[in-house]
Amino acid sequence: MGRKANYDTKAKRGPGKKTKKQPTPIFPTDGAENEERQLSHRQKQRAKKRSLKQSKKDKVTAKKQKIDMDSAGEEALDSEDQGNDSDAEEQTYPTAGKKKMLLPAKKSKLKIFGDSDDDEEEESEQEAVDDYGVGSDSDDSDDEDIVKKSKKLEKKKKAEIEAGDAYMDEAAQKLEVDIPSLEEVVEELKGEVDMPSIHSRIKDTAFVLAEFSKRRDPNRSRSEYIQILLKDLCMYYSYNEFLMEKMSDMFSSGELLEFLEASELPRPVTIRTNTLKTRRKALAAALIARGVDVDVIGWSKVGLVVMRTSGNVTLGATTEYLAGHYIIQGASSFLPVMALAPKEGEKVLDMCAAPGGKTTHIAAIMRNSGMIVCNDLHRERVKALVGNLHRMGITNATITCKDGRTFPKMMPQFFDRVLLDAPCSGTGVISKDQSVKTRKDPKDIQRCAHLQRELLLAAIDSVHKYDGSSGYIVYSTCSVLVEENEDVIEYALKRRNVKLVPTGLDVGKPGFVNYREKRFHSSMNLCKRMYPHTLNVDGFFLAKLKKLGNVEQSSKDEEEEDGE
Repeated sequence: MGRKANYDTKAKRGPGKKTKKQPTPIFPTDGAENEERQLSHRQKQRAKKRSLKQSKKDKVTAKKQKIDMDSAGEEALDSEDQGNDSDAEEQTYPTAGKKKMLLPAKKSKLKIFGDSDDDEEEESEQEAVDDYGVGSDSDDSDDEDIVKKSKKLEKKKKAEIEAGDAYMDEAAQKLEVDIPSLEEVVEELKGEVDMPSIHSRIKDTAFVLAEFSKRRDPNRSRSEYIQILLKDLCMYYSYNEFLMEKMSDMFSSGELLEFLEASELPRPVTIRTNTLKTRRKALAAALIARGVDVDVIGWSKVGLVVMRTSGNVTLGATTEYLAGHYIIQGASSFLPVMALAPKEGEKVLDMCAAPGGKTTHIAAIMRNSGMIVCNDLHRERVKALVGNLHRMGITNATITCKDGRTFPKMMPQFFDRVLLDAPCSGTGVISKDQSVKTRKDPKDIQRCAHLQRELLLAAIDSVHKYDGSSGYIVYSTCSVLVEENEDVIEYALKRRNVKLVPTGLDVGKPGFVNYREKRFHSSMNLCKRMYPHTLNVDGFFLAKLKKLGNVEQSSKDEEEEDGE
């Protein structure tokens, strides 16, 4: 249609006939229109050049008159003041030197219309320049211009620096005024609080702490600023003081704000493809056809993140879900199984398996070969585990409902690999359970850490020693507290013949080697920490251990540990 439209816009031509479009007159005529049409192309070009040449001469004449008027005026002024005519002549040269800068541009503009006759125009222009002294170069005036420009730049830079210093001084004075003393903050928080003002004070305090040596008030200590920040954060985000102090020990003031803000927002919905029944590409195409927008997770081969769902689609009720093609699972829960890296035909223990997301992931990697013992202490949670195993088509799993600490006695050194996703305080999944912010206290953390230590030792005792391909334990929690993570791993390193090995994951931050007054094993940086504000996943910790030998703990040492 485009080509047809173009043809329609043209004049219709008869067979063998061509019509020429009449040219628009370039210059005004004296009314003899018929004579103009008879002119040849060459004549028209010459007429055009003559017209341009004449207009150029007129411009040069006008410039000459202007220069003469300027010089005459300057001579008159000089004769009145000094009576020296030679000085008046010299005064015209700087003006001429400035006029020279405008000519080359106009000269090049005229040049595009010329052909062989351009030489005449250039010669006439050069003669005019020579006659009026415009072509005489003035090095002194050029140097003066350069010096003036450099001085202007220096003044501009100096003004910008002064403006920046004034702004910083103003900001510092503002901060000093806006941040009250600790006593005033405590008194303010007892009554009715203004949340916007508290949020503004949080930002100001974090700004000072970011570069404390430069932005501090000399009469106030760092601890006072930190106490003000913690009290405002507890009020604004509804945390108890114990948990907020624990968070502040792990993060800087700026990163702490990022973590708290990210913990208030829900994590993206993610699903994991069941490779026993389909492939990620086919599953994504099927969901997109249903109106569900999905995108791949870069660091996973089976993960999809749900960007948007239509109003009539429920992810937990689609045909693909009921057929076991995928399971709704948090992205951070993919990582422990990826670190475990089970192989086909192995014997694997999932010590805390319900509701079955990690167990079904292990079975898919093993291609339903070998054996998986999936255990969970709580019988009501086992129902969800059974349902997911049936729906996902898992045939190599055996379900038990035992205390995980009893496995070394029931099946000592039996398994090739053990996954321990230990029960924890849940400080990494606050977005799912807001009650964690106020419900957790030191006793809860101590209780969790004690159980985690016992379960980890049991997991190590349930694995045979490393034989070149197997003999690994993966420990993970959905907590970010050091007491439930690095402390537990350090405890196992001292009580069992194991060592930390790389997890094989490209995401996450390394574990803490130094934490306040604590000093952990140098290999603790092989552990991985995931935070909601860095990866947009739930807070998570995981470590991979290799069992080097079977070491039995004496009853005496165990009694001493229990006493501690």
